[in-house]
Amino acid sequence: MLEAFIFATVLCGFFAIIWKQNLMMKILAMDVMSTGVIAWYVLVSSRDGWFAPIDTGREAVDYADPVPQAVILTAIVIGFSIQALILVGAMKLSRNNPTLEVREIEKNNTP
Repeated sequence: MLEAFIFATVLCGFFAIIWKQNLMMKILAMDVMSTGVIAWYVLVSSRDGWFAPIDTGREAVDYADPVPQAVILTAIVIGFSIQALILVGAMKLSRNNPTLEVREIEKNNTP
């Protein structure tokens, strides 16, 4: 059930990027899609009953792999920086164009 919600989140973001004409809505849809991808990765990499990889001197047990956590943190930081860069680009476009509608921007910038 949770997988279906995550898949629906990714699809909503993907189709909103394609169908929405406002640039800010496209940026928001990209953020929704990346959140769904990160949630799917967390869901796939999570396991019940695993322990943190800390040496306590007890018997050997199944430890959780810390690499997916590092990958998720890196993906969040990279997604945030990409979103900031895209928002700066949208801000530059809004200075030259009176609207953020994609078709109007294309009309204004074609020779």
